[in-house]
Amino acid sequence: MNQPPSRAVIFGCAGLRLTPEERHLIAEAQPWGVILFARNIADPQQLLALTSDLRDAAGRDLPVLVDQEGGRVQRMRPPHWRDWPPALEQCQRARDPVRAMYLRGRLIASELHACGIDVNCAPLADIATEHTHLVLHNRCYGTDAAQVVANALGMARGLLAGGVLPVLKHIPGHGRAQADSHLNLPVISTSHAELAQSDFTAFRDLADLPLGMTAHLLFTQIDATHPATLSPTMIRLIREEIGFQGLLMTDDISMQALDGPVSQRAHAALAAGCDLVLHCNGDLREMAELAEICPMLDGASLTRSDAALSTRRPADVCDLGELDAEYAILTA
Repeated sequence: MNQPPSRAVIFGCAGLRLTPEERHLIAEAQPWGVILFARNIADPQQLLALTSDLRDAAGRDLPVLVDQEGGRVQRMRPPHWRDWPPALEQCQRARDPVRAMYLRGRLIASELHACGIDVNCAPLADIATEHTHLVLHNRCYGTDAAQVVANALGMARGLLAGGVLPVLKHIPGHGRAQADSHLNLPVISTSHAELAQSDFTAFRDLADLPLGMTAHLLFTQIDATHPATLSPTMIRLIREEIGFQGLLMTDDISMQALDGPVSQRAHAALAAGCDLVLHCNGDLREMAELAEICPMLDGASLTRSDAALSTRRPADVCDLGELDAEYAILTA
């Protein structure tokens, strides 16, 4: 089913309510979606009002995204929402890790769906190693590709069952990074052959998920010049070698792993083959610049967007209390 026209960008917003300027920008620019952070979230009533206002401003069923992985990365927290353990800790402790990740995804989806959020930036398919930077390590789902794939599929299926679209990240694999890409550009010097047998394998086995997110990493043995998000070579690898055909967004384009003005980064990412530019900081001036740089979706990107959004569905009917109790038993 074809969706209303939208632009190849995802915006943030500054606070708990839309400002008149933000409302005007969303109406005029028609971003593909809007992503929310802790600065945008106070309680369920406020959050539902904000997500409703975002869709009202766009005049369509605008996708609303959040990073609700659990552990360190969860924008919705107690007392109104559950406090989730780090994913790696849960996967290593649970009696049935795959079922526990399904339940985690399904229960997270119930909290998001109730507040009007329909896209979650999870699961991760990055493989944890002893060298993985602490910003990522305990967010991973396992220490080998088979564990990661099984647990990530559980999480993705739980989210989908709860009416929330999953975003696979960080393609083509962030586990070897020894730097925090929020602050610096991680450099990976591992050979292409070794990556193909390990890191890339996990993403290959999850390549049919509807949405994905790139990694801001420099793979020196594949493209020594451009970070993956900005590299035509790496995006082609994601599409052809890994086989991911879903809608591909950048990681946050304003992260310090990337150099140059935000508009220049966005142009390079789209030229490399990314479908969407993700801009998270809510800076109105930068978003206005990106509205000028990022085109309306068309061609293959539009087809991928329509395919991804067509997988949105109502949450299945279930007894959340029973699922909660089962999750508690599995993770005790």
